[in-house]
Order: sequence, then structure tokens, then C-alpha cells
Amino acid sequence: MNITYTAERLTKEEYISFLKRTDLGSQYPKERFEERIERLLKNAPISVSARNEDGLLVGVILGITDFAYWLFITDLGVDRDYVKKGIGNALMKKALTLAGGEEEIIVYTCANENAVGFYEKFGMEHASDVMVFSRVHWTPFTV
Repeated sequence: MNITYTAERLTKEEYISFLKRTDLGSQYPKERFEERIERLLKNAPISVSARNEDGLLVGVILGITDFAYWLFITDLGVDRDYVKKGIGNALMKKALTLAGGEEEIIVYTCANENAVGFYEKFGMEHASDVMVFSRVHWTPFTV
């Protein structure tokens, strides 16, 4: 399998189509979904795609970083037909490299319960020092 990893900005339409083929499609609130996805794609400093030989988007990682100390993974998804083929691991490594490398950067994420095993296998640990402030109205739905 030939997968190409590229730092690129995705369109809202392509990303939403991709979300329907992943488990990421249930992590977003319904409120102003398309508007907020468009902002996410426009503003995330780290945006890396994985594409198959036909150019189909099969994996994505998005993250925010200061390029000095930390990287927060906001989105990491792999097309259900491509899971367990090393794509998520390769995307994590590419994002970490773009942010500054594992000798410089601490990685954080809010992991979906179904993804905890992946992050643990990657080498991440559960943190007790993360705080959350939220007054966001969140209506669950699946893309």
C-alpha cells in the first residue's frame, strides 16, 4: 500500500466526506458544524493528510502548537477501510516533527474512549494536570 503524507489545507467538503468514513464523525457538536469545521481547517497550524495512490484522503491529523513546547492534537482520524495499517502512527510522527520534534514538544489530546488504546500504544500516558473550562452547548450527532 502506497500512502503519501502531506502538510496541506483541506477543503470543508473533502473533510466532511472523510469524516463520514471515520469514527471522528461523532466527536463534533451539531451547533454551527460546517462553519466551525471551516474555521478549524483554516486555522489549525498543523494539518497533515494521508492519501492513497488514487489521491483518496484516508487519514488526517490536525493540531495546534506553539512550535516550541507543546502540540495539542485536535483531530486524528483514519478511514475505516485503512485502520491498523500504521497510518495513525505515521500521522502522529509527522505532526510531532512539524511541531518541533519529540525532544522539544509535549503532545496532548482529548482522546475518545475508543482511541485510548491507540494513544497508549503510541507511548502517551494519562495526564492528571489538564484543566478544562467549557460553557459550550453541545448537541451530539454523527456526520
